[in-house]
Amino acid sequence: MIKNLFSWALNALPRQTLIRLSYWVRPLLAAFYRGNRFEDPIDGRRYRKLLPYGYEGRQRPNALAPASLSLERHRLLWLYLQRDSDFFTKPQRMLHVAPEQCFLDLFRRQENLDYTTADLDSPIADVQMDIHDIPYEDAHFDVIFCNHVLEHVQDDRQCMRELCRVLKPGGLAIMQVPFEPGREETDEDPSITDPEERIRRFGQYDHVRVYGRDYPERLREAGFQVTPVNYSETLPAEEFRRYALMPGEVLYVCSR
Repeated sequence: MIKNLFSWALNALPRQTLIRLSYWVRPLLAAFYRGNRFEDPIDGRRYRKLLPYGYEGRQRPNALAPASLSLERHRLLWLYLQRDSDFFTKPQRMLHVAPEQCFLDLFRRQENLDYTTADLDSPIADVQMDIHDIPYEDAHFDVIFCNHVLEHVQDDRQCMRELCRVLKPGGLAIMQVPFEPGREETDEDPSITDPEERIRRFGQYDHVRVYGRDYPERLREAGFQVTPVNYSETLPAEEFRRYALMPGEVLYVCSR
Protein backbone atom coordinates (compact mmCIF):
# COMPACT_ATOMS: atom_id res chain seq x y z
CA MET A 1 0.00 0.00 0.00
CA ILE A 2 2.78 2.47 0.92
CA LYS A 3 4.57 1.68 -2.34
CA ASN A 4 1.41 2.26 -4.39
CA LEU A 5 0.59 5.52 -2.58
CA PHE A 6 4.15 6.78 -3.09
CA SER A 7 4.04 5.94 -6.79
CA TRP A 8 0.72 7.74 -7.19
CA ALA A 9 2.02 10.87 -5.43
CA LEU A 10 5.20 10.96 -7.52
CA ASN A 11 3.23 10.87 -10.76
CA ALA A 12 0.23 13.00 -9.75
CA LEU A 13 1.40 15.82 -7.47
CA PRO A 14 3.30 18.99 -8.46
CA ARG A 15 6.96 19.17 -7.49
CA GLN A 16 6.40 22.00 -4.98
CA THR A 17 3.70 19.99 -3.21
CA LEU A 18 5.89 16.88 -3.08
CA ILE A 19 8.73 18.85 -1.51
CA ARG A 20 6.48 20.27 1.23
CA LEU A 21 4.83 16.91 1.98
CA SER A 22 8.15 15.09 2.14
CA TYR A 23 9.16 16.80 5.38
CA TRP A 24 6.18 15.18 7.13
CA VAL A 25 6.44 11.78 5.47
CA ARG A 26 10.17 11.05 5.61
CA PRO A 27 10.41 10.10 9.33
CA LEU A 28 7.53 7.65 8.96
CA LEU A 29 9.03 6.00 5.88
CA ALA A 30 12.46 5.75 7.50
CA ALA A 31 10.98 3.93 10.51
CA PHE A 32 8.87 1.60 8.37
CA TYR A 33 11.75 0.53 6.09
CA ARG A 34 14.44 0.26 8.77
CA GLY A 35 16.73 -2.76 8.38
CA ASN A 36 20.24 -3.86 7.46
CA ARG A 37 20.30 -4.70 3.75
CA PHE A 38 20.97 -1.21 2.36
CA GLU A 39 22.78 1.85 3.71
CA ASP A 40 22.56 5.51 2.76
CA PRO A 41 26.13 6.87 3.01
CA ILE A 42 24.80 10.42 3.28
CA ASP A 43 23.17 9.99 6.69
CA GLY A 44 24.33 6.48 7.65
CA ARG A 45 20.79 5.08 8.00
CA ARG A 46 20.15 1.44 7.11
CA TYR A 47 17.09 -0.13 5.52
CA ARG A 48 15.61 -3.52 4.70
CA LYS A 49 14.62 -2.03 1.32
CA LEU A 50 14.51 1.33 -0.42
CA LEU A 51 11.60 2.97 -2.19
CA PRO A 52 11.10 2.60 -5.94
CA TYR A 53 11.53 5.72 -8.06
CA GLY A 54 10.56 6.71 -11.58
CA TYR A 55 7.65 7.87 -13.69
CA GLU A 56 4.91 6.11 -15.62
CA GLY A 57 6.03 2.49 -15.55
CA ARG A 58 9.78 3.26 -15.55
CA GLN A 59 10.31 2.78 -11.84
CA ARG A 60 13.61 1.49 -10.49
CA PRO A 61 13.43 -0.74 -7.40
CA ASN A 62 15.48 0.14 -4.31
CA ALA A 63 16.32 3.62 -5.59
CA LEU A 64 15.13 6.22 -3.06
CA ALA A 65 16.37 6.30 0.55
CA PRO A 66 13.38 7.09 2.80
CA ALA A 67 14.96 9.52 5.30
CA SER A 68 17.24 11.65 3.12
CA LEU A 69 15.40 11.09 -0.19
CA SER A 70 18.72 10.37 -1.87
CA LEU A 71 18.76 8.56 -5.20
CA GLU A 72 21.55 6.46 -6.69
CA ARG A 73 23.19 9.51 -8.28
CA HIS A 74 23.19 11.43 -4.99
CA ARG A 75 24.82 8.60 -3.06
CA LEU A 76 27.48 8.19 -5.74
CA LEU A 77 28.24 11.93 -5.77
CA TRP A 78 28.48 11.97 -1.97
CA LEU A 79 31.03 9.16 -1.97
CA TYR A 80 33.09 10.93 -4.63
CA LEU A 81 33.04 14.25 -2.76
CA GLN A 82 33.86 12.59 0.54
CA ARG A 83 36.68 10.37 -0.67
CA ASP A 84 38.23 12.13 -3.66
CA SER A 85 37.78 15.87 -3.20
CA ASP A 86 38.39 18.75 -0.78
CA PHE A 87 34.72 19.78 -0.91
CA PHE A 88 34.18 19.31 2.82
CA THR A 89 37.29 21.16 3.97
CA LYS A 90 38.28 23.93 1.51
CA PRO A 91 36.65 27.36 2.09
CA GLN A 92 34.59 28.15 -0.99
CA ARG A 93 31.58 29.99 -2.35
CA MET A 94 28.95 27.60 -3.71
CA LEU A 95 25.89 27.87 -5.95
CA HIS A 96 23.47 24.96 -5.73
CA VAL A 97 20.80 25.07 -8.45
CA ALA A 98 17.61 23.10 -7.74
CA PRO A 99 18.98 21.96 -4.36
CA GLU A 100 18.38 18.32 -3.53
CA GLN A 101 16.82 17.72 -0.13
CA CYS A 102 19.33 15.01 0.72
CA PHE A 103 22.14 17.61 0.57
CA LEU A 104 20.43 20.84 1.55
CA ASP A 105 20.67 20.88 5.35
CA LEU A 106 24.07 19.19 5.39
CA PHE A 107 25.61 21.72 3.01
CA ARG A 108 24.04 24.63 4.91
CA ARG A 109 25.75 23.44 8.08
CA GLN A 110 29.20 23.20 6.48
CA GLU A 111 31.33 25.99 7.92
CA ASN A 112 33.64 25.96 4.90
CA LEU A 113 30.83 26.84 2.46
CA ASP A 114 29.36 30.23 1.61
CA TYR A 115 26.25 28.48 0.36
CA THR A 116 23.56 29.85 -1.98
CA THR A 117 20.65 27.81 -3.33
CA ALA A 118 18.67 28.86 -6.39
CA ASP A 119 15.70 27.64 -8.39
CA LEU A 120 12.99 28.97 -10.66
CA ASP A 121 10.17 27.91 -8.34
CA SER A 122 11.37 25.61 -5.53
CA PRO A 123 9.99 26.49 -2.07
CA ILE A 124 13.29 25.52 -0.41
CA ALA A 125 15.66 27.70 -2.51
CA ASP A 126 17.20 30.97 -1.28
CA VAL A 127 17.08 32.78 -4.63
CA GLN A 128 14.52 32.65 -7.43
CA MET A 129 16.61 32.45 -10.59
CA ASP A 130 16.50 31.44 -14.25
CA ILE A 131 19.82 29.90 -15.25
CA HIS A 132 19.43 31.21 -18.79
CA ASP A 133 20.45 34.57 -17.27
CA ILE A 134 22.26 34.15 -13.95
CA PRO A 135 22.30 37.40 -11.90
CA TYR A 136 25.89 37.10 -10.65
CA GLU A 137 29.13 38.54 -11.95
CA ASP A 138 31.72 36.54 -13.84
CA ALA A 139 33.86 34.07 -11.86
CA HIS A 140 31.76 34.45 -8.69
CA PHE A 141 31.53 30.85 -7.45
CA ASP A 142 34.14 28.23 -6.53
CA VAL A 143 31.62 25.35 -6.75
CA ILE A 144 28.42 24.88 -8.75
CA PHE A 145 26.03 21.94 -8.52
CA CYS A 146 23.23 21.86 -11.10
CA ASN A 147 21.99 18.29 -11.22
CA HIS A 148 19.09 17.05 -13.35
CA VAL A 149 18.14 20.57 -14.41
CA LEU A 150 19.45 20.95 -17.97
CA GLU A 151 16.95 18.43 -19.36
CA HIS A 152 14.14 20.82 -18.33
CA VAL A 153 15.34 24.12 -19.80
CA GLN A 154 14.53 25.73 -23.14
CA ASP A 155 18.14 26.37 -24.23
CA ASP A 156 20.60 24.13 -22.41
CA ARG A 157 23.63 25.49 -24.28
CA GLN A 158 22.88 29.02 -23.06
CA CYS A 159 22.47 27.72 -19.52
CA MET A 160 25.80 25.88 -19.74
CA ARG A 161 27.51 29.08 -20.92
CA GLU A 162 26.01 31.01 -18.01
CA LEU A 163 27.08 28.38 -15.48
CA CYS A 164 30.59 28.43 -16.90
CA ARG A 165 30.68 32.24 -16.84
CA VAL A 166 29.98 32.47 -13.10
CA LEU A 167 32.43 29.66 -12.17
CA LYS A 168 35.89 30.74 -11.06
CA PRO A 169 38.94 29.47 -12.97
CA GLY A 170 39.95 26.23 -11.28
CA GLY A 171 36.49 25.83 -9.75
CA LEU A 172 34.40 22.67 -9.59
CA ALA A 173 31.07 22.13 -11.37
CA ILE A 174 28.92 19.00 -11.28
CA MET A 175 25.99 18.91 -13.72
CA GLN A 176 24.44 15.46 -13.90
CA VAL A 177 21.67 14.79 -16.44
CA PRO A 178 19.51 11.89 -17.68
CA PHE A 179 21.91 10.07 -19.98
CA GLU A 180 21.51 7.15 -22.36
CA PRO A 181 24.97 5.73 -23.14
CA GLY A 182 23.63 3.88 -26.19
CA ARG A 183 22.46 7.14 -27.73
CA GLU A 184 25.06 8.92 -29.88
CA GLU A 185 23.38 12.34 -29.99
CA THR A 186 21.07 14.14 -27.58
CA ASP A 187 17.41 13.96 -28.58
CA GLU A 188 15.61 17.23 -27.87
CA ASP A 189 12.59 19.27 -28.86
CA PRO A 190 11.51 22.03 -26.45
CA SER A 191 8.49 22.72 -28.66
CA ILE A 192 6.85 19.45 -27.49
CA THR A 193 4.42 20.29 -24.70
CA ASP A 194 2.23 17.19 -24.54
CA PRO A 195 3.12 15.32 -21.31
CA GLU A 196 2.49 11.87 -22.82
CA GLU A 197 4.73 12.58 -25.78
CA ARG A 198 7.45 13.90 -23.49
CA ILE A 199 7.26 10.72 -21.42
CA ARG A 200 7.47 8.57 -24.52
CA ARG A 201 10.36 10.45 -26.05
CA PHE A 202 12.33 11.88 -23.12
CA GLY A 203 11.29 9.67 -20.20
CA GLN A 204 9.47 12.23 -18.06
CA TYR A 205 6.52 14.58 -18.48
CA ASP A 206 8.57 17.73 -17.81
CA HIS A 207 11.71 16.85 -19.81
CA VAL A 208 12.46 18.41 -23.18
CA ARG A 209 15.56 16.34 -24.00
CA VAL A 210 17.44 13.17 -23.15
CA TYR A 211 21.23 13.30 -23.44
CA GLY A 212 23.49 11.06 -25.46
CA ARG A 213 27.23 10.59 -25.72
CA ASP A 214 27.61 14.16 -27.04
CA TYR A 215 26.83 15.58 -23.58
CA PRO A 216 30.45 16.14 -22.47
CA GLU A 217 31.18 17.83 -25.81
CA ARG A 218 28.30 20.24 -25.22
CA LEU A 219 29.86 21.15 -21.88
CA ARG A 220 33.24 21.70 -23.52
CA GLU A 221 31.69 23.95 -26.18
CA ALA A 222 30.29 26.08 -23.34
CA GLY A 223 33.82 26.56 -21.96
CA PHE A 224 34.17 23.79 -19.40
CA GLN A 225 37.01 21.33 -19.01
CA VAL A 226 35.33 17.95 -18.55
CA THR A 227 36.59 14.78 -16.89
CA PRO A 228 34.21 11.78 -17.07
CA VAL A 229 34.61 9.74 -13.87
CA ASN A 230 33.02 6.28 -13.70
CA TYR A 231 33.36 6.35 -9.95
CA SER A 232 31.18 3.34 -9.20
CA GLU A 233 33.75 1.12 -10.96
CA THR A 234 36.30 2.04 -8.28
CA LEU A 235 34.11 0.75 -5.44
CA PRO A 236 34.13 -2.79 -4.02
CA ALA A 237 31.16 -4.89 -5.15
CA GLU A 238 29.85 -5.09 -1.58
CA GLU A 239 29.75 -1.29 -1.25
CA PHE A 240 28.10 -0.94 -4.65
CA ARG A 241 25.32 -3.28 -3.53
CA ARG A 242 24.96 -1.88 -0.01
CA TYR A 243 24.69 1.72 -1.20
CA ALA A 244 22.26 0.70 -4.00
CA LEU A 245 24.12 2.47 -6.80
CA MET A 246 23.32 2.48 -10.50
CA PRO A 247 25.55 0.52 -12.90
CA GLY A 248 27.38 2.70 -15.39
CA GLU A 249 26.57 6.04 -13.72
CA VAL A 250 29.27 8.51 -14.80
CA LEU A 251 30.13 11.73 -12.98
CA TYR A 252 31.03 14.56 -15.33
CA VAL A 253 33.47 16.53 -13.23
CA CYS A 254 33.87 19.99 -14.76
CA SER A 255 36.20 22.92 -14.19
CA ARG A 256 37.08 26.12 -15.95
